Amino acid sequence: MKSAVETLNPTRVRLTVEVPFEELKDSLDAAYKKINQQVTVKGFRKGKIPARVIDQRFGRGAVLEEAVNDALPKFYTEAVNEAELNVLGQPEVDITELKDNETLNFTAEVDVRPAIEIPDYSGIEVEVDAIEVSDEDVDKAVEELRERFASTSPVERAAEDGDVVTIDLEAKVEGEVLEDGVASGVSYTIGSGELLEGIDDAVKGLEAGGEATFTSELKGGSAQGKEAEVTVKVTQVAARELPSLDDDFAQLASEFDTLDELKADSRKRLENMKQYDQATQAQERVLEKLLELVEVPVPEKLLADEIQTRTHNLEHHQLGQMGLDLDKYLEIQGKSREEFDAETKEQAEKGIKTQFVLDELVNKEKLNVNQEELTEHLMRRAQSSNMSPDQFAQAVVEGGQVPMLVGEVARGKALAVVVEAATVKDTNGEVVDLEDDEDETAETVEATSDSAEEKTEA
Repeated sequence: MKSAVETLNPTRVRLTVEVPFEELKDSLDAAYKKINQQVTVKGFRKGKIPARVIDQRFGRGAVLEEAVNDALPKFYTEAVNEAELNVLGQPEVDITELKDNETLNFTAEVDVRPAIEIPDYSGIEVEVDAIEVSDEDVDKAVEELRERFASTSPVERAAEDGDVVTIDLEAKVEGEVLEDGVASGVSYTIGSGELLEGIDDAVKGLEAGGEATFTSELKGGSAQGKEAEVTVKVTQVAARELPSLDDDFAQLASEFDTLDELKADSRKRLENMKQYDQATQAQERVLEKLLELVEVPVPEKLLADEIQTRTHNLEHHQLGQMGLDLDKYLEIQGKSREEFDAETKEQAEKGIKTQFVLDELVNKEKLNVNQEELTEHLMRRAQSSNMSPDQFAQAVVEGGQVPMLVGEVARGKALAVVVEAATVKDTNGEVVDLEDDEDETAETVEATSDSAEEKTEA
């Protein structure tokens, strides 16, 4: 077999392959054997039909077609390996010449990973938010905790903001009561925004036994998205009572004995959260700076597939779970379809570039992933997927996704190397010393790359 490579552009090549006919012998034998098992000829036992009889009865062309279909993947793979190509996706194959007992010639056009030069990245500088926790931040956190320990008690007065009301609901569309539009004994906190738009104004001012009617767009059910006439009846009004903000509350709501200790712990937790956000911000901004330094051509087909995948996942998974379609989502977001398409393309392009650049860094820095790192990453991914580690690991293995996880960890390590080399300062001008957390950087990479990995692994 002889092969040659022609570069069509930085991300696409054409392989020209010439195969001597004798190298098709194994595939021809397999073709005759397969046809033997599929057909019957009077006077011959099944599977014992001579090749000449098959040629006479069914045509030599059918045998050649079967043999070529069997042989092409093998010859294509050999040509790819011989040329040391890093191919992406499936090739477009064209048989240019097939002469019986002489030769098989074909071409294969396929996308390839572009050659990327990683420049010196040690000079990257980024600015991130300073870690500042005010007394107001601490007070707000403690107040939120206090809200969780609020109690309620019935009152004989009109409902006000913050009260918990027990209500009965009935929804009508075009004058007809919906089968799934009736509910009784619903508990609702006024001002929470957890039910229908307009319900707060309807129930405020009502005492137990009072009712009101308002119109609202239904968020779910059989008439989702339609305007409905909703009648709400208040059966009970209860006031929320917050516990006193003292040492007794600290002992009730935490493991601490005093309110001061609880506040100190709240401050520490807020600082840790802001530190995590700061590290994530640094990783994202360093990655953006790195991508600005590198020229990365993106294969057109890979980009088109990635855009389609992202749009499909949004429409049929994320929005589907929320009971929304894409048009409604865009309406809520205040975006046109053109703006959405442009943003999706930009995100997809960034994801592909991120993967290409970090993969090149993995090779350049000779980074490896050990079993402990892979296990830690798997545990984190399992937790974010609401699955047990065993369940997630089984799904990964059965789906052939182990290389994808290894790639995520390796890219996380590559980004960590760049972040470590960069200069990171906060808005106060202080140099930020970021601890090396490859799991966090892997998470940043996942958020950027999204589904591009599956395409480039193909």
